[in-house]
Amino acid sequence: MADQKEKAVLAYSGGLDTSCCIKWLQEDKGVDVIAVVGDVGQEHEGLEKIKQKALKSGALDCLVVDMRETFAKEYLAKALAANAMYENKYPLVSALSRPLISKHLVDAAHKFGAKYIAHGCTGKGNDQVRFESSITMLDPDIEILAPVREWELKTRPEEMEWAQAHGIEVPTTKKSPYSIDDNLWGRAIECGVLEDPWTEPPADIYT
Repeated sequence: MADQKEKAVLAYSGGLDTSCCIKWLQEDKGVDVIAVVGDVGQEHEGLEKIKQKALKSGALDCLVVDMRETFAKEYLAKALAANAMYENKYPLVSALSRPLISKHLVDAAHKFGAKYIAHGCTGKGNDQVRFESSITMLDPDIEILAPVREWELKTRPEEMEWAQAHGIEVPTTKKSPYSIDDNLWGRAIECGVLEDPWTEPPADIYT
């Protein structure tokens, strides 16, 4: 009987990075992937669609978790009461959702007996720290994998080409290369022309 593969639980959004992560984790790390999609009030055309994309990309399973009520009552209400702003001017958006998503990632890892938890954060921003510190606090024995920090894909066009070569369906195009994270509280956009802080965000970014 073949050795059973180790499992990795992946924080999955259905975007370019995490779509590539499923296939990369399978090929590079030799693990089975369980995707976890958190509904924190982001704009979407149905999370069932995202679940099907995860399964089509090779995930062993995909859990869709409705976190909206907990997020609103235990996170957003408290942030609002505290007037929580980064450097007193920037409303916390992604930062507020990460500890809650991490809790469900750890719960899924326990449920499936996963050795690893993976995320799609780059090595550039604070998001990696938010996920990893929350996960480590909840279960320090779980190992964390960060594919985007390891793989050789340096640009989003390279990622798109890699995705196409591996049969991964991605929503991002070379014309619209933005990475968007939104929830009940707000919307954060990066990549593309926004990499230059002197560039005014073009109209096609807004919704």
